[in-house]
Amino acid sequence: MSTQSCPFARTERSTPNRVPKRVTFERDPVFAIIDEAPIVHVGFAMPNGQPFVIPTIHARKDDRLYFHGSTQSRLLQAIASGQQICCTFTFLDGIVAARSAMHHSMNYRSVVAFGTGQLVEDETERQEAFRRTVEKLIPGRWENCRQPNESEAKVTAIAALDIQEATLKVRNGPVADIESDLSGPHWAGVIPTRLSYDSPQPDSNLANDQTIPDHINNLVGGPSASRH
Repeated sequence: MSTQSCPFARTERSTPNRVPKRVTFERDPVFAIIDEAPIVHVGFAMPNGQPFVIPTIHARKDDRLYFHGSTQSRLLQAIASGQQICCTFTFLDGIVAARSAMHHSMNYRSVVAFGTGQLVEDETERQEAFRRTVEKLIPGRWENCRQPNESEAKVTAIAALDIQEATLKVRNGPVADIESDLSGPHWAGVIPTRLSYDSPQPDSNLANDQTIPDHINNLVGGPSASRH
């Protein structure tokens, strides 16, 4: 069995302490959350011990995460140092309003991943990381925008983080009130939440006859021939 088809290892640091029935180490559902998440929060420590958690964008290929930013970025420098890094990806799917204050909760999907990384020096891999990052934000965009030129590439660092351990935890269900509260006077239920896109706001410098391209309409769910 290949590594890509095996679950991530269950270790002390990657195994949640509570509600194990909500947890999976299987790669496919873990990768689905990583790929869908628009933002990742990356935790690391500076050499002086100061901890940081930085929100940033990311892209994935197999077990490898890509991050890009300034060559002076403390985040990219931390990944390049080879230290242990923690990444979290979270979706809020609903607010669970219980009859009891103690039983309020959230429906969520959350991945916690651990790994080590390095700077990407190979130019082919750097270009692929650029492409994957843009395509993750807007599928189809890479072929519909100007790609990085030499000067832009020189001031941009690409770091790769190899995921060594990862856990997906999901809460998805109704209110879990205790039986004695069920006949009480208070409303209970789930308030769903979701990520959505509003209508595109075209740049003011676009030509008057320039239409919104199909790949943008595909992202926001609008008609392919919409005009600004």
